[in-house]
Amino acid sequence: MTSPEQQAIAVELERLRGITEAGFARLHGRLDVVLQRTDRAEQDVRRLREDFDQDLAELRAEVEALKRGRWPLPAVGALTGVGALAVADLQYVGR
Repeated sequence: MTSPEQQAIAVELERLRGITEAGFARLHGRLDVVLQRTDRAEQDVRRLREDFDQDLAELRAEVEALKRGRWPLPAVGALTGVGALAVADLQYVGR
């Protein structure tokens, strides 16, 4: 035989169990949302990293192309010196 107090305690324990289960269900739902957001953020970061690496490779290729196409300064200096010498020689011979 159960007393009214024992019945009240059992009812209260069942109510607490229901509240606890509902709380855990809400927590589980929130954790699922956080996990989805984390997965999405990881995918976005991975995609951004790939885009960044691709852009960086393109920029490096462009810089290398510019480096190959430039005139080196020593060559420009030597040509200027030869040109000045030629002008000086012409002036000397012309007198």
